[in-house]
Amino acid sequence: MSDQPHILVVDDHRDIRDLLGRYLRQHEYRVSLASDGRELRKMMADDVSPDLIVLDLMMPGEDGLSLCRWLRENYDVPVVMLTALGEETDRIIGLEMGADDYLAKPFNPRELLARIKAVLRRAQSLPVGRKGPLPGGEVHFDRWILDRTRHELRDANDVVLPLSAGEYGLLCAFVEHPNMVLNRDQLLDLTRGREAVPFDRSIDNQVSRLRKKIETDVKNPTLIKTVWGGGYMFTCEVVEK
Repeated sequence: MSDQPHILVVDDHRDIRDLLGRYLRQHEYRVSLASDGRELRKMMADDVSPDLIVLDLMMPGEDGLSLCRWLRENYDVPVVMLTALGEETDRIIGLEMGADDYLAKPFNPRELLARIKAVLRRAQSLPVGRKGPLPGGEVHFDRWILDRTRHELRDANDVVLPLSAGEYGLLCAFVEHPNMVLNRDQLLDLTRGREAVPFDRSIDNQVSRLRKKIETDVKNPTLIKTVWGGGYMFTCEVVEK
């Protein structure tokens, strides 16, 4: 039983919760159910530790977007978002909040199962990460200080270097996996950029912009090195304070 992936379904509609619970259990998943954001927060605080969360977007009280943002800030767990809204804008907003995939209601449970399997495969291909709350505090590397509580980067003179949300997320991925080769797909997952298509070059562009800000010599980078045919490696000692 313990080897079965654990799925947490969060939906205010009891019929949908129960249907998904039965269906996923039939396919050999462990399942927990929550009716709203309050129950989700309590379960996470009680260390339920799901392998994936199926999260409804439109719920009374705290909605799925707010909950997804909270999950991204505090936990390293994949999220598949459900919504009755089929607009492209809603899909993009959900992905920008950190959802790994998106499925509009009404949906076929078989399609949801396929998406859950795909997201779990991607998550399992990533370097070992954290299952609990991501720590805040400061990370020191080279001449830089990354403050994960304030979401800012400072130099040795305490001057703040502006970073875009994408650059900040990419830097966090690097400092949390130092001296490890990360390919583009892994970096897309670690930065929650799954709306990008597989041949998207946005990671390369963000690496280039990040290098311009943190490298002493952009033409000869020493912090973020390119591994030909592999991806990128953050070759710097990282010290957590």
